[in-house]
Amino acid sequence: MTVSSIGLEDLFDAAFLEEVQRLRVIARRVAHGGRFAEQRSKDLGHGLEFRDFRPYAPGDDLRGVDWNIYQRLHRVFLRQFEELEDLPLYLLPDVSASMYLEETPRALAGLRTTLALAAISLGQHDTVGVFPFHTQLDFAVRPTSGKDRTMFLAQALADLEPGGRTDLAAAIRTLRATKLRQGLVAIVSDFFDPNGLEPIFEELASLRHSLLFVQLVRKTDREPDVRGDLRLVDCETDTVENVSVTPAVLESYRAAYDRFDTQLTELAESRGAGLVRVDVDRPIVEQLATLFEGGAYRP
Repeated sequence: MTVSSIGLEDLFDAAFLEEVQRLRVIARRVAHGGRFAEQRSKDLGHGLEFRDFRPYAPGDDLRGVDWNIYQRLHRVFLRQFEELEDLPLYLLPDVSASMYLEETPRALAGLRTTLALAAISLGQHDTVGVFPFHTQLDFAVRPTSGKDRTMFLAQALADLEPGGRTDLAAAIRTLRATKLRQGLVAIVSDFFDPNGLEPIFEELASLRHSLLFVQLVRKTDREPDVRGDLRLVDCETDTVENVSVTPAVLESYRAAYDRFDTQLTELAESRGAGLVRVDVDRPIVEQLATLFEGGAYRP
């Protein structure tokens, strides 16, 4: 098995970026403590959009008093406005060795998807961090912001090297320990983890971020084009099995794949996560667009 390399020219071109810029990520509410940007914060302050009134309390800024209400009711109320802040986006592309093995590696679609989501967020003044994972979580790009950082991120993605086997639970555990500001975590992977999905369920239970799963798929994942007597090597564990591929074996395999797919869907639903399946052999942006209602994704 050979590992394919991915260069900067493979990741994007001008047309790709133009497509991406038509999409936006809009958070229902972002956690406090960020920079001024385009997302609605949980904080109420001196923003532009009116939200509510509340009674005056000693020490409040008198500039927020609504004097019209005072003249009518002889009671002092403050106007409250929604603060607009950035939504931190934490991207976790799968760079395990198995992602680079096919003739057209699914890592290519994974990194293009990662770049697309990063470009969308950078274009609306959000912060973006990139944390590729395999047996461990790496810190490729600490949270950064600015439209001019797209090329920087593209180069950082192109510089990534294939890692070891997949261990998403360990990656999530490391991410949780970093104490990053609450935001949106986007996991871009085929989710073929030799440990199964159960450990991922457990680790996600205490992750405080919103979640987006991008599952990278191929038609042959469920319908493998193999027949006859084969010697199969597990690309994650190097385990070797001699298999006679009969119609009954294929049917059993499809049933196992369907159980895996159902379990991943249930995992997403249990966490209120977005889930989009991206066919790695089709254009990326038009598939990501299924996430966006009226041009915007709302985690």
